[in-house]
Amino acid sequence: MNHGDALARNQENWDERADIHARSQMYDVEGFLADRSLISSVVRNDLSVLQPHLPSSGVSGRSLLHLQCHIGTDTVSWARLGAVRVTGLDLSPNSLRHAQRIAERDGQAVTWVQGDARVASSLIDEQFDTIVTSAGTIVWLPELSGWAQSIHDLLTPGGVFMIRDDHPILGAMEFEPWTISDDYLSGGGTRTYDDDGTYTENTDVAIRQTTNYEWRHDLGEVLTALLEAGLRIEAVHELPYMDWPAFPALVPEPRGWTLPADLPRIPLNFAIVARRAG
Repeated sequence: MNHGDALARNQENWDERADIHARSQMYDVEGFLADRSLISSVVRNDLSVLQPHLPSSGVSGRSLLHLQCHIGTDTVSWARLGAVRVTGLDLSPNSLRHAQRIAERDGQAVTWVQGDARVASSLIDEQFDTIVTSAGTIVWLPELSGWAQSIHDLLTPGGVFMIRDDHPILGAMEFEPWTISDDYLSGGGTRTYDDDGTYTENTDVAIRQTTNYEWRHDLGEVLTALLEAGLRIEAVHELPYMDWPAFPALVPEPRGWTLPADLPRIPLNFAIVARRAG
């Protein structure tokens, strides 16, 4: 199957997931909207990585683009932190319908753009001080060169980019440590699997478009794509926590989920911060 057809199937899958996620306890949209001081746990973790590379005021007053934004609770969280001209981009139009509803109910003027993050610079005609993406994103992109170039072109001179995502070693383990059962290195082609569930708790209604298409991207590929696009790498982190309980061994901790102290220590997330030259 070519990449275009695979992405179209993924879009259908995420259109269905959006309805499930919007009513899940994990996203808790009503609780999020009821307390405008709340910042999603994903954004709190993102900000802990990004803050050392921002002015003392953080994202307040800075324009911000959120790539692969899904139903928008994280995007709205950035707006709550004071980001301006906030824009969210996602492949799934149904995800963006939920995002627009959430932002409107929160009183946030967010711009929503539907499309592939690899061609974001052809869909958005402005530049941003900050670009972010996190928590389960680039595995859904067939390649990263266009993605990285779009990030470079959409940043203002001196602007900063941050990605924080599941560490690719977990994909090699198929999220079942401790046996390697899939590729870690990039270039192995499309990984196809069937799954009628999702990562939130309320999967009582099975997803009909069950076929998923993912692509492995090792850390070397991610870093090289950003460097070749002309960005300067400022920080690389391998982190001992993640945002969701990806496998049963994980235990809760203040930032999300981590491994018990008696198990081998492996990275669960990675994060990269890069900057466009001023």
